[in-house]
Amino acid sequence: MARARLRLGIAVAVILCGAALPGRAAPPLPQPSWKQLNAEQRRILAPLAGEWDKMEGFRRKKWLGIAQRYQTLSPEEQARMQKRMTAWAKLTPEERKQARDKYLQLQKAPPEKKETVKQKWEAYKELPDAEKERLKAEAARKTPARPVPKPGPAAKPSPAAKPSPAAKPAPTPPATPAAPQTPAPAEPASDQAGGSGTR
Repeated sequence: MARARLRLGIAVAVILCGAALPGRAAPPLPQPSWKQLNAEQRRILAPLAGEWDKMEGFRRKKWLGIAQRYQTLSPEEQARMQKRMTAWAKLTPEERKQARDKYLQLQKAPPEKKETVKQKWEAYKELPDAEKERLKAEAARKTPARPVPKPGPAAKPSPAAKPSPAAKPAPTPPATPAAPQTPAPAEPASDQAGGSGTR
């Protein structure tokens, strides 16, 4: 009997020591699937329904935090939150990555730069929808294309491939002033409330 207790004590100690070892993180708790959300959560998070079950757990957790704070928001803030969620759901994975990167850059920016961006955003929000769409289209046209890699030394053109001296390069169109970039809706951040964005 004493031996059995000793073995049991050793087994428990080994298990407890193993759990306390540094570098062994506990696996993250799984977040609920769309079907497991309650009716209120599904109503609030409806714009994300189509992609909810594909989301990583930590992102679901952030959105659930937003849903929990949703009832404390004013009706205007709730409407803004719904609009931002809908916009976020429509973004491609690349556009979301760009939005996250811009958000992180802005978080590291000096306070005066943050204030400038905030003022531009407030001015942009006051524009009519038609003007916003025009600016978005203009910004999309001005997005630089990916650079074409230059040929290496092994890919030198042959003398026969050289352009004739009579060939003239195409004229370059005049530059137009840049339109202000439209801030993309962001994904939720755990430290943001509804009125400051849904990152």
